[in-house]
Amino acid sequence: MTRSGYDGDTLIAEARPVETVAVDVPAPVAFADAGIAGADSWIATSPEGHPFPTCFVCGPGRAVGDGLRVFVGPVDGREGLYAAPWVPDASLRAPADDEHVAPEFVWATLDCTGGVGGLYHALETGVPHVLGRLTAEVVSSALVGERCVAMGWQLGAEGRKAETGSALFGADGRLVGRARATWIRLQ
Repeated sequence: MTRSGYDGDTLIAEARPVETVAVDVPAPVAFADAGIAGADSWIATSPEGHPFPTCFVCGPGRAVGDGLRVFVGPVDGREGLYAAPWVPDASLRAPADDEHVAPEFVWATLDCTGGVGGLYHALETGVPHVLGRLTAEVVSSALVGERCVAMGWQLGAEGRKAETGSALFGADGRLVGRARATWIRLQ
């Protein structure tokens, strides 16, 4: 079943189910290494350069508890891989559930993690991109308070389009979700 979203008569989003996401996921990064990478992210060190500072996921203009604040940065010794720690708080609970994070927050984390990780150096130099397509799969649950690791990387680029991959891992190294996205460089 396809679902569509409109702004007046203009189609702005369309969603349909897929069986799986075609993306190879690298081995997870340790939580401590993700913490180092995130602290070194240009988002954390130069937040004034963020093209969308109030982004719910990666916006440095969001206060702790108001946004997810997932700031991926380069992982030492893993060329082209970017990671950040993420510990979901109680405000992200699934409805009527005391311990699991609502899946839409996993999806959101996969969105910006792939965008920032896959386009890290372009965004670092102030070249904004916007999401064109996101195909995501949530394969297990994240828990409130769990020490998760978000990772992003580039799959390829051609002209103004870039393809990225992203993944979210739980504290025990299990895959929580993965995504493949197309990003478009703004002119």
